[in-house]
Amino acid sequence: MGNRTPKILVFLTIVLIIIACDSKSFDSKDELLAYVRDVENGYHFQKSINGIKYSLIYRPTDLMVSQFINNENSTDDIKKLRKEYSRYHYFNLSMSANGKELLSQNMGSRAEYGAKVNQFSFGMADKVLLTDQKRDTLELLDYVYPRMYGMAAGTEMLLVYESQEKTLQQDYLLFTIQDLGYGTGEVTFKIDTKKIKQQPRLNF
Repeated sequence: MGNRTPKILVFLTIVLIIIACDSKSFDSKDELLAYVRDVENGYHFQKSINGIKYSLIYRPTDLMVSQFINNENSTDDIKKLRKEYSRYHYFNLSMSANGKELLSQNMGSRAEYGAKVNQFSFGMADKVLLTDQKRDTLELLDYVYPRMYGMAAGTEMLLVYESQEKTLQQDYLLFTIQDLGYGTGEVTFKIDTKKIKQQPRLNF
């Protein structure tokens, strides 16, 4: 057993080095954002169904870390922040109809409109699911839905899910948006876990 331990550590070190080498790095947030927004790179997913456009973007850890970085932060500070924020998955979800927020669509009665506002504000935990390959559900820890009162090009949300090491050992995650009452049925995006493990970084 003792002889195997060093070999295992060497193997894990090599794997981590390979992953780090495969990760792209950028000098600015704008460059990183442009990269993840490009659908060819595997972090941005889009579907249009029944006139509703869905856009899902995986938000890399370093974008969250960058909010707390300044010229006075040390390397140790950055490592601690990366470790903290890597415990979660962050997604930007946008849903629109004709280039406008979903609530801008004709919802019928005032009661129906109020029900939709309540759903987007407080009820999305039951409507957006992140599951692994075995269909185990990752917990939605928080989400932010800023009311834009018709001034935005879509209904925008930031969703925060628990990250689990065992799920990243699987081939993919599934992000599912249940039917929100617009006749689209369930909308699902398949996310390659390799992309998460090799997510782009910032050169702090």
